[in-house]
Amino acid sequence: MTAPMPHPTTRYDFYHLTAWPLEDALPRLMARVHGAGHRAVILAGSEERVRVLNSLLWTFAPESWLPHGSREDGDPDRQPIWLTTDMENPNGADVLVLTDGVWPMEQRGFTRILTLFDGRDGAVVEAARDHWRTLRDQGLDLRYWSQDDRGGWIEKARVEAGKAARGEGAVTDSAEARAEDRGSESEG
Repeated sequence: MTAPMPHPTTRYDFYHLTAWPLEDALPRLMARVHGAGHRAVILAGSEERVRVLNSLLWTFAPESWLPHGSREDGDPDRQPIWLTTDMENPNGADVLVLTDGVWPMEQRGFTRILTLFDGRDGAVVEAARDHWRTLRDQGLDLRYWSQDDRGGWIEKARVEAGKAARGEGAVTDSAEARAEDRGSESEG
C-alpha cells in the first residue's frame, strides 16, 4: 500500500459503522462537526453518491438544517460542508470526511480526518485496518471509534502522535481512554 501524504498535526478518526449505515451516521456526525464550528469536506466515491448525500443532508431529520453544497450548488466559500469527488478544499475546511473507501494520496491542510467505513464489508474493514497500520507506523495521532447497538460512539483504540513510532503503541479498550473521551463523543 502506498502511504498518503499526511500532516503531522492531523488527527485521524476511524468510525467503524456497525449499527447504522453511512446514510444514518454521516448526518449526525456532520451535525456535531458543524455545531462545533468546524467546516468540512466530504469526499465521496462518485458523483451519484455526492448527489445522494447532498439530498440526504437536507432531509435526514425535519428539525435539522445542515448548510452544505456541492459543485452543482456553487459558492463553495459559503458552504460550511462541501461534498465532492475531488481532493479539494474550496470552502477552507479543517475537517476531511472520507466515505465509500476513498483514500486520497494528498491529505494536507486538515486538522482532522474522519474515515467512515462499513463494518459489514470484510474488504472495507481490512482496507481501514491497513490504513490504520500505515498511519500508526508513521507515528500519527489516531482514534478508533466503534458504534454501540444504539449507534453511539465508543472509543476503542488510540495512538497518540509519535508514540507508535517510538514503540509505545496504542491504548486499547481501556477504561481510562473511554473515560477521557466521553466528552469527545459530542464532538465526534
